[in-house]
Amino acid sequence: MTEIQKQRFGVLTKKGQIEVHERPLPKLGDYDILIKHEACNICTTDYTQYLGLREHQGYPMAGGHEDSGFIVEVGEKVNGFSVGDHVALGCPSCGYCDECKKGREGFCKYNDMTVHTTEDGYHGTFGFSDYVVMPARRVVKISKHLPAGEGGFLEPLATVSKGIKIMDTKPGDTVVVIGAGTMGMLNALALRAKAIRVIITEFMPNKIENARKEGLEVIDCNVSDPVEEVKKLTDGEGADAVYVCVGNTVANNQAVEMLKKYYGKILLFAASYPEPKFEISSNVIHYRHIQIFGTTGADLVDFIDSAKLLNSGQVKVTSLLEKKYFDLDHIKDAFEEATVPGNYRVTVRMNDL
Repeated sequence: MTEIQKQRFGVLTKKGQIEVHERPLPKLGDYDILIKHEACNICTTDYTQYLGLREHQGYPMAGGHEDSGFIVEVGEKVNGFSVGDHVALGCPSCGYCDECKKGREGFCKYNDMTVHTTEDGYHGTFGFSDYVVMPARRVVKISKHLPAGEGGFLEPLATVSKGIKIMDTKPGDTVVVIGAGTMGMLNALALRAKAIRVIITEFMPNKIENARKEGLEVIDCNVSDPVEEVKKLTDGEGADAVYVCVGNTVANNQAVEMLKKYYGKILLFAASYPEPKFEISSNVIHYRHIQIFGTTGADLVDFIDSAKLLNSGQVKVTSLLEKKYFDLDHIKDAFEEATVPGNYRVTVRMNDL
């Protein structure tokens, strides 16, 4: 039985205010696992609430969901996990509601990470905490060779895996990814791992440079019109699919123009606040047989797929982490760093790495 009695964690208390709180560590149940967090990356969802753009998520928000660490104790009825296993966290889910039974754990009726409230009044899943107790069904093994910050990509890469399945993108297809930020790059790298031709568009110089270093085919929007360049690179045909990985009205509308004439697909991967618009004629959709999909979150199977991609090295995320990291006591500085335009993921360390 562990001697750890308390957990320290970062919590958003209002717009622009994040503090470190302490509370009793929840009791370890028979089907629970106690994890010593090593690190948690700051997601766009986290820092946009910090900026006051997601007030609907509520306060106090003990957020963070791109976390990884290792097991220090397992409940008496937990199978398949051992003390010392390197793990990251999958989606919150009850396992018994209608959505969970259908394999749509990402839409569990009872464990939404933003609306679920603890008995002491906190929202969130305590990703920015030194220790956390989680149901075993939420825990996914990852390679012990993955640095902690890279292990935190289990969740965002799972959302990418889900989107690729929804789009039914096949080897040999040509896909345009709009945006070379963290999620755009993750989509591009995962697509490339499946033998899919990827063209990525971007206007920020550091992101253009990073995408090129990763060996991707890049359109610099400062130099070329992205729609015209896509047509040129596809011999006038257009792309089989466009993944819109920025929440932007211009990008949404460009996606339609980048598609091939018939049977093109668009994935609206990103949200943004204020809400971007998407201006498309229903007749265009009708006559060109365009398919438009949206995706958010991930299900258990997607987390398993994500772990395989990370553990095998098929998708390497080293370049998607900022080199500067912060400890838990300086989490406010970490959030400020995460809001800097052009930055990739910023890591908060909860324990010594």
